[in-house]
Amino acid sequence: MQTDLRAWLGFALTPGIGPQRLHRLLATFGDPATAWGAPASALRAAGLEPRAVEAVIKARSRLDLDAVIDTMARLGISALTWEETSYPRRLKEIGDPPPVLFIRGSLLDQDEWAVAVVGTRRASAYGRQVAEAFAGDLARRGITVVSGLARGIDAIAHRAALSAGGRTLAVEACGLDLVYPPEHRQLALEIIAQGALLSEFPPGTKPQAQHFPRRNRLMSGLCLGVLVIEADEQSGALITAHWALEQDREVFAVPGSVFSPLSRGTNSLIQRGEAKLVLSVDHVLEELNLSLADVQQKARAYLPSGTGGLPIQDEEARLLRALSGDPQHVDEVAQQTGLPVAAVSGTLALLELKGLVRSAGAMRYVRTQEPYLTYVTN
Repeated sequence: MQTDLRAWLGFALTPGIGPQRLHRLLATFGDPATAWGAPASALRAAGLEPRAVEAVIKARSRLDLDAVIDTMARLGISALTWEETSYPRRLKEIGDPPPVLFIRGSLLDQDEWAVAVVGTRRASAYGRQVAEAFAGDLARRGITVVSGLARGIDAIAHRAALSAGGRTLAVEACGLDLVYPPEHRQLALEIIAQGALLSEFPPGTKPQAQHFPRRNRLMSGLCLGVLVIEADEQSGALITAHWALEQDREVFAVPGSVFSPLSRGTNSLIQRGEAKLVLSVDHVLEELNLSLADVQQKARAYLPSGTGGLPIQDEEARLLRALSGDPQHVDEVAQQTGLPVAAVSGTLALLELKGLVRSAGAMRYVRTQEPYLTYVTN
């Protein structure tokens, strides 16, 4: 396992070796350790371009992977690869999930129910008030709040979730041996204690402008939906919203003053039909079919296997009738049931936690047991 971890880290630290090239290497060599140790001729035969082959050879000669592992251990940084069952399922479903996800803190099963809260770095009094109210309410309802640790709305959302006693995840655009912005070091420590810092960038990676859009795709990829609170027309929050749309996630926006430049981005999302206008957390949870998330999450603590007779809701029953032992894509299930894709995704998350369905990967699901003999719908 240590050999495989060294290889995964080696590829993560090699410029130009992204998910597609790594998939190609694993298909050829079978495992990362064999691929990492392969000679240049074998790498070329596997389909790597000359520049990529040269990058791997150089990385092997200059990287001290044992020192990287020691640094991670000292800082409490763990690494999940996309081959591990504990790798976040939703993140694995996006187009280019990071081969290695670095973590400081802990990821829990309940983090499957997550909503990203994003917005401007220059929040107005209105934006701060809205972010505190929405993020705090989400956390109190058992929803994990995801954001990017940035100044403004991001930091407000993290702090509100922490104050509410909930969980929050912060996705960084640098290695987890760093905190950016540096004034958020204490906030980062609090997040580690009550959630996790996440990054696809290995330790030692400094924040760079091109890293932030990539970071944003992970924020949306981890979540059922993205809530945009106060964003101007050039805000990075809009990048997160666009990633969410590409990933078939739901996008929500809180409207703002037509006279405020800080609301032009959010209002435009609503006007173009790219985001649903929401005025309360209830609106968000209803759209995601998570209105009972907090209740069912508490109930789940008493269900070590299966659901122990936990009732299923009408929409859950509809999905169970549509599913079978053969994997079906979320879009196909939505078409069969007539439910919105976002509602299907949220309901499948609940059913998986109840032990009634199982993810087969690539946004496909199978039914794991017959619901009609054991459960009574409400």
